[in-house]
Amino acid sequence: MTDISASMVRELREATQAGIMDAKRALQETGGDFDEAVKLLRERGMASAAKRAGRTTSEGIVLVESDDQHGTIVAVACETEPVSKNEDFRAFAEDVLREVHDRGESSLDMLETRRADLSGRLGENIQVVGARRMRAEHGESFVSYVHPPGKIGVLLKVKAGQPGTARELALHIAFGRPTYRVRTEVPAELIAAEREILQNSDEVTSKPENVREKIVEGMLNKRFYAESVLEEQAWIHDTNLTVAQALKNGGLELVDYAWFSVG
Repeated sequence: MTDISASMVRELREATQAGIMDAKRALQETGGDFDEAVKLLRERGMASAAKRAGRTTSEGIVLVESDDQHGTIVAVACETEPVSKNEDFRAFAEDVLREVHDRGESSLDMLETRRADLSGRLGENIQVVGARRMRAEHGESFVSYVHPPGKIGVLLKVKAGQPGTARELALHIAFGRPTYRVRTEVPAELIAAEREILQNSDEVTSKPENVREKIVEGMLNKRFYAESVLEEQAWIHDTNLTVAQALKNGGLELVDYAWFSVG
């Protein structure tokens, strides 16, 4: 068996962040070949990461960045709060943000090996759960908001509007977490399923048959659409208004938006 010195183990650990015994075993199994030992540790880390991939990620961080041309939002998730505060995890999340901002969402493929390595070293399921880059055209600008402690963030692309309205909208979206922007985006099959649930509910079947359909439509509007559709949600800053009415009053045009959360 090849004699593995302490300096060889230390060098391998510094290069891979592996544990002492893992580094020593990798060197022993590869006959002291440094490059092969690195490869072996990476392969094992990726295999371990794959086993962890199904575990729940309830912590992490959402980051945003914008300039005159692009606005970017990313969400990177992990399993526990201590890892979400880990320097290596945070550095990875920052690199995800930078790469997506510079190159677009397709750059995530370049970071996959690094993600798997980090998952192996930290012993948790680490996933990029959201990434979006937008491009601003003439007259458009970006507004963002990340709600402390950084587990939900919003990015808006807007035009015109009174000062502060876009900021208020970002705060609203962080609170309201809409699934759709307008009613026409809601899939027909989802509406049909929701209508069927309401039609069969005790609240509806207990009413006279000739008024049930009207009751169902009212419930769809007040409960389903008003909760899941952004423009129909009650404006959190004045619940007498819908979001659509508030934006009209503020002269703000919402061109595009994205929100991500972890946990």
